[in-house]
Amino acid sequence: MAAVPRRLLIPILAGVALVVLAGGAAGYVYFFSGLRTSPPALSFASPSPSAPAAASPSPAGTTTSGFAGVWQVASGSLAGYRVREQFVGQASTHDAVARTSSVTGQLTITQSGSSFHLSGGTVTVQLSGLASVDSVAGYNVTNRDRIVQQSLGVNQFPSAVLKLQPVAIPNGADSGQTVTFPVTGDLTIHGVTKTVTATVQLRVVNGTPQLVATIQTNMTDFGVQPPSIGFTTVQPAVTIEAQLSFSR
Repeated sequence: MAAVPRRLLIPILAGVALVVLAGGAAGYVYFFSGLRTSPPALSFASPSPSAPAAASPSPAGTTTSGFAGVWQVASGSLAGYRVREQFVGQASTHDAVARTSSVTGQLTITQSGSSFHLSGGTVTVQLSGLASVDSVAGYNVTNRDRIVQQSLGVNQFPSAVLKLQPVAIPNGADSGQTVTFPVTGDLTIHGVTKTVTATVQLRVVNGTPQLVATIQTNMTDFGVQPPSIGFTTVQPAVTIEAQLSFSR
């Protein structure tokens, strides 16, 4: 094989170097760039996939009627999780967020005089419906969903269930105020039940309760190991989020 002349070898090597550098840069953008976004935590302002635009809460000082009763989780409700990912070679972290509208359940509110109580409730989330809603430049985050479902053992444990314990509702919810209070409940994931505390925001819109809740927990408490996704390390701490609308 004839030797490549020196005058041609240098441009060839330079071209190869440029290709390698370009490939490395592309790989950096693909996996490790700052082009990563996560949606904010669920709130009353969060859009839902099938519900109409949210109505305004009842004006403060206006007593709502029919607040007490048994309420069913309505379509348009959302639930999901938020976990922290650490990308290889990166100091910054990224919030991986997945949500589903496959949420059912009910809430019972009772009244005694001028006081209201959350007498009980159950929320069930179908885990197979969880879909990533964050974004990472150059990476299809839906590939993560399959790995998460395997970690959760969705085929054997298809749902997560939260059973709420009775608690007094702070004054003001029936007059149009948004009230925040802790609610204890029993959360079952992956066949394991643990007692957790949810931070709940409750408001009444046209006589109908709306609720936003967050739970801070650890996936390993439920026998779930942090998913292995190659170029990322997933932290075990989990924030569970829910935005629930109700109907009779």
